[in-house]
Amino acid sequence: MLLTDLGWDSHFDNAFEPYMGKGFAPMRIARGSREKYSAYGEAGEYRCEISGRFRYEKEIKGEFPAVGDWVAAAAGPKDETALIHAVLPRKSVFSRKVAGKVSDEQVIAANIDTVFIVMGLDLNYNLRRVERYMALAWESGALPVVLLNKEDICKETGDRILEIEKTAPGTAVHAVSAMNRSGMEIFKEYIIKGKTIAFLGSSGAGKSTIINALLGTERMKVNEVSALGSRGRHTTTFGELIPLPEGGLVIDTPGMRELQVWGDEEGLSYVFEDIEELSRGCRFRDCGHESEPGCAVRGALEGGYLEQKRYDNYMKLKKEFAYMSKRATMKASAIEKSKWKAIKKQAKDYFKNEK
Repeated sequence: MLLTDLGWDSHFDNAFEPYMGKGFAPMRIARGSREKYSAYGEAGEYRCEISGRFRYEKEIKGEFPAVGDWVAAAAGPKDETALIHAVLPRKSVFSRKVAGKVSDEQVIAANIDTVFIVMGLDLNYNLRRVERYMALAWESGALPVVLLNKEDICKETGDRILEIEKTAPGTAVHAVSAMNRSGMEIFKEYIIKGKTIAFLGSSGAGKSTIINALLGTERMKVNEVSALGSRGRHTTTFGELIPLPEGGLVIDTPGMRELQVWGDEEGLSYVFEDIEELSRGCRFRDCGHESEPGCAVRGALEGGYLEQKRYDNYMKLKKEFAYMSKRATMKASAIEKSKWKAIKKQAKDYFKNEK
């Protein structure tokens, strides 16, 4: 497979220049973890590990290779093995905070062109969850598209589409039934040679069923969804980059019941454009939209022009982004301080031994 078929372009050409002439080759991560990886290169598929130097220098989880990443790797003495020395700068990256109390970034997928936010038109449907996914999708740098699956069992499909279009103006919304293969022709607009699409959504939304339909084979395992609550089990437990038969690539991602934010607040301005526009009319530029006098957002809420649930979700996400941004800055500062402390100790020990 040519590198361009795998998504290589001028951005990565420029990013790879420092590694030219060093015996490295560009490869794209297909699946893996911090220990073992599988990657595609021009000569085929490789089993990869990260170099000792890379492991020593990278202390932040988000800097390790993730599905969709392009890396600089050296082919090993054995066939189909390689050692990863660097991750090339990402064009886009979909991240979330790792589960638990640790403030680490978990990269779900990298270098995506279009991200489909999949939601089932059963009890899986949740407008507030769409807003959360949309904020992170815009933050990633990829183009978000909302995909409503299971239209065959929903009588209010048209109303649901209008509801989301009102929530996220300008964002494409499509309804399909992956099980019945209806509406699948819309993917011809997005599946293009050398472009990468990804599917994100909670368990039971139907991501694996959709990918099986695009592949024309039952490659991805699909579990039945519980009728009680329309909750599915985690059919996909790891991310995977898959070349599609008609060109283009797809990234399948694990179903996520917990999606904690990561990044800054930029994604909010796309999803809550109406509230951001209202905030320009606030008396104070740093208005928190809670109890400040002259708040245009609160005025719209009290006047019935802004939905209470939408306002609540906006405020919740805004606080989450601010909190995570602060925690990430503190952690980066602590890591830098720890590095300098180690360097000073080494220098002190060196001069002590010289005496």
